[in-house]
This record gives sequence, structure tokens and C-alpha cells, in this order.
Amino acid sequence: MSAQLRDTAGELAEILWREHTVYRERSGGVVIRGEHVRRWISLAPAGGRDEVLVRAGRILDGGTTAPARSEAVVPLSAGTGMLAATCRRLLAEAAADVAPVAPGRAAPGRSKRSKRSGKAARPKGTGKHTSFGSWVILACVAGVIALYVYSTAMHG
Repeated sequence: MSAQLRDTAGELAEILWREHTVYRERSGGVVIRGEHVRRWISLAPAGGRDEVLVRAGRILDGGTTAPARSEAVVPLSAGTGMLAATCRRLLAEAAADVAPVAPGRAAPGRSKRSKRSGKAARPKGTGKHTSFGSWVILACVAGVIALYVYSTAMHG
């Protein structure tokens, strides 16, 4: 199965991307990396004798791979064309998951709670509200001004 999987992955890589790297995983699966499109495809033996588990994901900055975004089980007997069509669908799903979102608009499926959690990660002092330290400084400045006005009025 491993040799057949490696041959199939080589053919599939030629169909999917002009530039690619194919290598074998320790678990016996095969990975196809498309660095220029920042995506990867993994083929691994599935539960059935003639079945392959196909997974797709992104390549992050620095070359590390993100966890698989989507997966499907495909029979090897279906042929390289069917396998390529499945890979393209999975790659499209992985690309859709990271589509840029316009500022002020939540991505589909995100709740208000997940929006708020992003605000908690903001550095101190960059919010709209005045922090405690700023109030202390304002109180001190107001005290100095009040002291100046008092001393000027008394000595006149």
C-alpha cells in the first residue's frame, strides 16, 4: 500500500501544482506540499483496504503546517482524477477558512463572545477608556492647579 500511495501522490502532485514537494510521513502516509500556494495535502491509508484518507491544510509563516482544515475518505480504485477533484475541493475549503474579513465584520459562524475575546488581548493603555493611572495623574494636576489658585488668592 505504501508504494502505491507514494506513486499516486506523485501523479496527484503533478496534477495539482507545478511546484511541489512530496515526502513520506513516519506513519506511512504521504504529504504533498505546495509552498507557493501555502497549502498541503496528506494521503494516508484509511480503514478500508483500498481507501485513502485525504486531508488538506495550510502552511503557516516559517514553514510549519497548521492542522488539517478538512478531510475525506476516497477509494484508490476511483483513479487519480477523482482523487484530484477531492483534493481541489478540500483545498478550496481550507482556503475559504482563512479568507480575509472586512474590519468590523465577524467571520461567518463567529459569536459575539469570540469578538469580545479579541479585545481582551489588546495591550494596556490602547483602549477607549481612561485607565486608573491616567486618573491619578489628572487628579494630581488638578490638585497642583487648585493649590496655585489658592496660594495666589491668599497672597494676592
